[in-house]
Amino acid sequence: MIHPTHSARRHWRATVAPFALMAALIASPAVAQDTTQNPTPASANGTAPAADDKNAPEIVVTGTLLRQFGGATASPVTTVTAENLDQRGINTVQEGIQRLSANNGPALTNSFTANGAFAAGASAVSLRGLSTNSTLVLFNGQRAAYYPIADDATRNFVDLNTIPDDIVDRVEVLRDGASSTYGADAIAGVVNIITKRQITGISARAEGGVTGRGDAPTQRISATLGFGDLGKQGFNAYVSGFYYHQAALYNRDRPYPYNSQDQSGICLNGVCGPNIGPNGGSINPSNGGYPGFSTSTDRSLFATTFFVAPAGTDNSGETGRYQILNPSAGCIAGERPYTLTASEFAANPLAPATVCQGDLVRQYGVIAPDITRWGVSFRGTADFGSNMEAFLEGNFLQSNVSYSGTPATIRANGPTGITYPRFSTAAPSGPSNAPGSFVLDLPVYVCPLVGGLPQASCTAATPGSRLNPNNPFAASGQVARILGRIPNITEYNETRSRTYRLAGGVKGDINSNWHYQIDGVAMRTDLTRIENGYIYIQHLLNVIADGSYNFVNPLANSQATLNYLSPNNVVEASSELYSGQANITGRLFDLPGGPLQVAAGGQVRYESVNAPSANADPNGPTQRYFVINAFGTAGHRTVASSFGEIDAPIFKFLDVNASGRYDTYSSGQSAFSPKVGVKITPVHSLIFRGTFSRGFRIPSFAEANAIPTTGFVTAASSLYNNTYLAQYGCSLATFNSCPTYIRSASYGQTTLASPNLQPEKSRSWTGGVSFTPVRNITLTFDFYDITKTGAITTPSNSPALQAYYQNQPIPAGYTVIADSPDPNFSTARPRVAFVQAGLVNANTQHSQGFDIGASAHFNLGAVKLSTLVDTSYIIDLSTTFPDGSVERYAGTLGNFNLTAGSGTPRWHGTLQNTVEFSKFTFTGTLNWFGGYNLSAADQGTQPGDCGLLSAPFVHCDVPDYFTFDLNSSVKVRKNFTFYINVQNLFDRLPPIDPITYGANN
Repeated sequence: MIHPTHSARRHWRATVAPFALMAALIASPAVAQDTTQNPTPASANGTAPAADDKNAPEIVVTGTLLRQFGGATASPVTTVTAENLDQRGINTVQEGIQRLSANNGPALTNSFTANGAFAAGASAVSLRGLSTNSTLVLFNGQRAAYYPIADDATRNFVDLNTIPDDIVDRVEVLRDGASSTYGADAIAGVVNIITKRQITGISARAEGGVTGRGDAPTQRISATLGFGDLGKQGFNAYVSGFYYHQAALYNRDRPYPYNSQDQSGICLNGVCGPNIGPNGGSINPSNGGYPGFSTSTDRSLFATTFFVAPAGTDNSGETGRYQILNPSAGCIAGERPYTLTASEFAANPLAPATVCQGDLVRQYGVIAPDITRWGVSFRGTADFGSNMEAFLEGNFLQSNVSYSGTPATIRANGPTGITYPRFSTAAPSGPSNAPGSFVLDLPVYVCPLVGGLPQASCTAATPGSRLNPNNPFAASGQVARILGRIPNITEYNETRSRTYRLAGGVKGDINSNWHYQIDGVAMRTDLTRIENGYIYIQHLLNVIADGSYNFVNPLANSQATLNYLSPNNVVEASSELYSGQANITGRLFDLPGGPLQVAAGGQVRYESVNAPSANADPNGPTQRYFVINAFGTAGHRTVASSFGEIDAPIFKFLDVNASGRYDTYSSGQSAFSPKVGVKITPVHSLIFRGTFSRGFRIPSFAEANAIPTTGFVTAASSLYNNTYLAQYGCSLATFNSCPTYIRSASYGQTTLASPNLQPEKSRSWTGGVSFTPVRNITLTFDFYDITKTGAITTPSNSPALQAYYQNQPIPAGYTVIADSPDPNFSTARPRVAFVQAGLVNANTQHSQGFDIGASAHFNLGAVKLSTLVDTSYIIDLSTTFPDGSVERYAGTLGNFNLTAGSGTPRWHGTLQNTVEFSKFTFTGTLNWFGGYNLSAADQGTQPGDCGLLSAPFVHCDVPDYFTFDLNSSVKVRKNFTFYINVQNLFDRLPPIDPITYGANN
């Protein structure tokens, strides 16, 4: 529920997908056609139409090496065709994969690029909620190179934006483990993008779309030329190119509360108006009243206007209230002044009489980034008779993703990175080498730089010194602590990935019973990260020290000064994959149910990632930028594998399939992965199926070889003890009276490279049924249960922290770095600044649920009807820790650390209905996203307790979300089709989630 001035409005909705007016043009009398590798039409719920064994064509299905006969396999497979996507009005395969019902939890979407994703510019799928690194993505059954930078600095994955949309025939999604066929990473399932084997003729497509609010336009054009007929001429070749653009979408272009950080106007229990919800945190103040003056180290919690406070001669603490640095200019950058009431002023001893209210979301927030993709693909296939067929396929694709940010960030307090030192511009001895925090201040005097750095001492006697014109307290000999942002520098981020792929292969018959296949692929992704508008720390300290930046009138600074403060940051990264594999398949003899088939093969591949940190500090901790994530990795390895499979149709109603694979890595790990599948067909219309498999996930490059990455957390009072606190004149019982140094402490959790990690192991069960009561109706139900052991995780820091504060030896595997001492308690044992530790194999993760699918097709003469249902439900998604404690995430906002607090709904599904008559086709698609509770076990709350939100703000449960898409097309001529899509036809606004940081509210 939202404010009535907004809830009563009706608009076309664009935050799900744009309202599109699209035209597809077939530009040649020769209609483009394709002959796929799977001539059997497969339904979106995963089961091909049933057929008699003697008439069923041979097909090759993802997850097996052997040729299958008939409809369903032992493994559940969802097939989404290009036709399915067109009928739903989905214009990229990437988006179609994101909408899979089995995709849940910590998926990586393009929109999250603009909301804090580590792996900006990329998109990744997360089957079964087990994260992006447990789903294997293939192109035509072959592996692809990783995206060079890792999700959350740890998870390597394949970027879905590298899919060449216009030549994709279908996507097969294997919804159980497949390590026995493909090796590592296939724990939760496999997504196999299959391109068209043959295209003839010339085809072209042009699309344009815009939201009902007139923003976020999209354009797409493509053309394909193919010639040759494999069946008649023995060859086919085609080339295809496309261009796609989606403009950025901003929060300010959407209604309240998605366009503001101020949450005070959100309705509660049907009551709407100002001051109902709480303050929006970063609003100082919100419409709901003054929340207190924040001196937080996080500049995102403060507006842009500069405020200063006197802090004595040595910056040891504020000696007076904050004030606007330039009172005559007042609030700048679109902010509004707010004068504190007498009670508010008295209750906040550091607050100024007037504060500036800023709404960074309304002013600068981005919902979805600007995306531009273009590429060229070719394929040539030659048929050398019944004994051999060869192909060569190449792709080039470039993807540019960009978005603008907030005014440039400076932090009042450190630490801000891996080894950030204490540095006070007022300190007569200059910066110390001890890690810890500093408080940014404007010194009393400014002096010329020496050797490009501040002088060790800057006093009235220093040659060239003068009173600091930016410090209003300089005449009284006091430094000025400063808060604010750089108003005329805006942060900007862009990624440009260029992907090159060349694949080829040959397959044929040794004789009538034995067949061979040899494939190879080479793939490389070059990634350029461009970051502008970020403040280089040493340059900021320099302009503070010599007074060359005008803080009093920041808009008067020259462009040269701004460029010096914020030099461009450009980082190049890359990843590579080279793979060759061969297999042989054949029939040994006939069993009562059919031929006994066997397969054996091997693979050798080389994979590497080289992703330097975008914010390294090789020349010292101040030679870096504020707020740019400091992470990166580099590594390479060679993998040798052997695998085999046997399929035994013991009886006509019983088929047993067994497979296994052994992988050995040059980095020292190895794994054997077995799998057994059973299919029972008691009657023609009823199939029972089940699988059991063991799989593994190799430690990613980012986990094994990561550049140390630091995140900062608040130090809980429970970490301390009375003996330690007595040094500071307080105790656990009187903790609120402890010095600020202790009471507001935070420490850095530094994750180190962990080369000795072992692979994660998994056990997976599936069981299901496929029922075809009549020829054109198929119903499916599949249960899954996945347990992952030895899950790679960061160890708890509690043992190291408790040992430090109890003055005991630090446990093995940890390094504790002390902070700079509190100047008021110089002899006391300092607090902790950093805890360093490597990743470990420790946890157990469990995912359990079921899928429901249905397909129905009716030919009523002049009218054809079809229905597809694809729905998944998560029963359990949880983590068990070494001490036996369990965190459960299904139906909650968690796993918060993996999902960006965007939730793990239990239900996710679609219902698609199509009507065809004459030249017209209409498809309506209902999308269902389940609700969830505002709790997250990994944040210390329990499912159902609404623990991340203080009641009585909004409902503790985010409700279910339904949208409806409508696609209609008309075949104007044989070679010309016009279509129009409306996404989110009824303009359903998403339910409010004020906790997520994946997107505002």
